[in-house]
Amino acid sequence: MMERDWCDDADERDAVRRAEQATRFGWAAIAGTVGAVGCVGIGVILVCAVAVVGCLALVVASS
Repeated sequence: MMERDWCDDADERDAVRRAEQATRFGWAAIAGTVGAVGCVGIGVILVCAVAVVGCLALVVASS
């Protein structure tokens, strides 16, 4: 306390800045993960739909 001014809030401001930066990074990571999972989910649905249409085409062609 003696070597610093009593109203020096630099450490607290730095901690708040780092916490805000970590929060932004965390939300970006969450958004990226959810986006990637969503894209994979859409891809799986499309592959399944193509497989169903292919199977139906085989059934109709064999009749």
